[in-house]
Amino acid sequence: MKLKKVTPSEKAARNRWYDDACGTALALELVGERWSLLIVRELLYGGRRFSELKANLSGISANILTQRLEGMEASGILVRKKLPPPASVQIYELTPWGYESETAIRELGRWAARSPDHDTTLPLSAASLMTSFRTMISAERVGDETASIGFVFGPESFLAQIANGWIEIRRAGVEGAELVFDSDPMSLASVVYGGRPIADAEGAGVLTVRGDRALAERFTGWFPLPAKVEG
Repeated sequence: MKLKKVTPSEKAARNRWYDDACGTALALELVGERWSLLIVRELLYGGRRFSELKANLSGISANILTQRLEGMEASGILVRKKLPPPASVQIYELTPWGYESETAIRELGRWAARSPDHDTTLPLSAASLMTSFRTMISAERVGDETASIGFVFGPESFLAQIANGWIEIRRAGVEGAELVFDSDPMSLASVVYGGRPIADAEGAGVLTVRGDRALAERFTGWFPLPAKVEG
């Protein structure tokens, strides 16, 4: 197979260039800049508008977000689309190849979660919480359970399907779900990962559970965090 020669102008278009044929080096060139992987994370469950991406990436400036989106579009990781009427807005969406990066993102997250520096009290976006569920789900704990579970976080909603020890999640309405959690990402994370009782979160007014409450209690035990690495 003849390798494509990269021209100097194409090299210059990349923000990082390691002059290294290793696939890991190329991966860092593609998504290794600050914010790039988090942009991918936010797009894993469907297209997002510029304003939605900026709102969910605390601390990113409009200029940096624009640069990252342009670079990732040039690399074939995402595309810009204009939704048809009545929406008629521009969104950013991962390409099929862009979606393939989820496996790497999940494994990297699982690896990093073993660090003693992993701070679960820091801000968490809805997409980040959904990705954590797909990362941490225990097939052994889920067993042969099947379920349809909805998540509502203000204007965002997700629908999860549990089957074969796995969880599929997409941005969608929650109509017809057996169980619906209506909360904010941090409060739901405190229940699932922090051991906070559902009743306590409900009493504080930060969580509403609709539907199968027994399923809700089981659900919170399906996502064990990995053991911290010993120093």
